[in-house]
Amino acid sequence: MANETVSGARYIRRAEAQPPFFVGVDLGGTNTKIGVVDDLGRALAAVVIPTRPEKGPEDAVCRMGEAIRKVVSEAGLQMSDVARVGLGSPGTMDIPKGMLLKPVNLVGWDNFPIRDRLSYHCGGIPVAFINDAAAAAYGEYWVGGGRGFHSLVLLTLGTGIGCGIIIGDLSIDGENSHGAECGHIIINPAEDARWCNCGQRGHLEAYASATAVVRRTREALEANVPSSLHARIQAGETLTPKLVAEEAEKGDSLSRQIVFETAHYLAIGIATLIHTIDPNGVLLGGAMTFGGYGSPLGREFLERIRQEARRRIFPVLAERTIIDFAALGSDAGYIGAAGVARAEHRRAATQH
Repeated sequence: MANETVSGARYIRRAEAQPPFFVGVDLGGTNTKIGVVDDLGRALAAVVIPTRPEKGPEDAVCRMGEAIRKVVSEAGLQMSDVARVGLGSPGTMDIPKGMLLKPVNLVGWDNFPIRDRLSYHCGGIPVAFINDAAAAAYGEYWVGGGRGFHSLVLLTLGTGIGCGIIIGDLSIDGENSHGAECGHIIINPAEDARWCNCGQRGHLEAYASATAVVRRTREALEANVPSSLHARIQAGETLTPKLVAEEAEKGDSLSRQIVFETAHYLAIGIATLIHTIDPNGVLLGGAMTFGGYGSPLGREFLERIRQEARRRIFPVLAERTIIDFAALGSDAGYIGAAGVARAEHRRAATQH
């Protein structure tokens, strides 16, 4: 009988797995998720370890190496069975050099050669290095909601808005490793547009991230707009998108307005991306999907985005471009990082 993965998906047994094998590492500011997948993108084992960024990057990569050995053993494999490791990391970064430059969520990790140091702690196994949102996008492209697509855009909705663009098995990383920073496309060019967390005005993230949802809701509450949220906050609860979603589900008009305004802003950004890239599909993932398919509100949120985006794009694109929720949840990062490692491994094999 198969075991359960960390997020509730299913593992496969070693006997069912198809080699070669790859390890994916999804590095986050709080936790790091590490998993082993086979050549078909199926998970054999996974583990979550605390990142502990305050201890510095060398300590973290050392513990990652230990966790990789442990999870490889749990999968019934030897380290010699691992063809390559994939590392998805928050930016900023220099991907060709394997360097973290000045990562916002990892204070003090500036200019750290993380790719080569992780390889060292894995006994010299090659490491593929990619932006964390691009890794998640690759996971969805390979075995998730974009399976069968030639190209996709993934927007991850959370504290900020991450993005990955995959076209024909390649992640669009850009000349300066800043490609697909689509949370920072401009949706409002006005001089008094909302400030983004990056310090610029008018970006999509300034209007449609979790941070923006809280900020917009707080402004409305401070202006004494009637809402059931007042009572919950006065009772000591913290204002979060989840709280807004709960009250929207109950029919609170302000909460519903906030959710559907968020859909409106996202649709403007998505229309721009569709006209720029013409992908098979745009997928929405991350923590802030207002329940996703699991709730009426999430389904209505998605439908509002579809309607708003479709009326803003060329008819042929409106008809053919899929806009949907992502499928892999929190497993997308490590599965996608492993997928990028697999793609590098296959390219290297054809060059010899």
